Amino acid sequence: MDTNTVYETRSAASHERNRQTRKKGLSVPLFLFFWVLLIGSGLLGTIWYTDKLKQNLTDQVNQQTAQQISAMQADYKKQMQELTTNFNGELGKIQSKVDALNELLEFSKDNMSSKTDNSNKLYSQIAEVKKQLSELKKSLDVLK
Repeated sequence: MDTNTVYETRSAASHERNRQTRKKGLSVPLFLFFWVLLIGSGLLGTIWYTDKLKQNLTDQVNQQTAQQISAMQADYKKQMQELTTNFNGELGKIQSKVDALNELLEFSKDNMSSKTDNSNKLYSQIAEVKKQLSELKKSLDVLK
């Protein structure tokens, strides 16, 4: 019976060691699994959060850009209206000068005696009108 007791003692001790080894062996992979799971969920959470921040930032930039574009369009329309008004005013002034020239021409036809004076005045006024007309055409080209 002595050998049986030694065998049983050895068997019980080896069985106890096997059980402790299994516990240790099982706890390390389980710990590593949870550790990897924790790191993976942290990475996925970080990626989701940065994407959400990127989307919010993009939306804000788009909104600001749209506001700036609409403000620029309103300013552009206002400037175009002012330029058109100024152009029409200048055009009206030139029209009145052309009418005055026509009257002067009619008057010069009636008064043939002082032909050279009226002719010189007429040429100088025509030159001035042509000059103003070319300036207005340039302004109109710039507007277009």
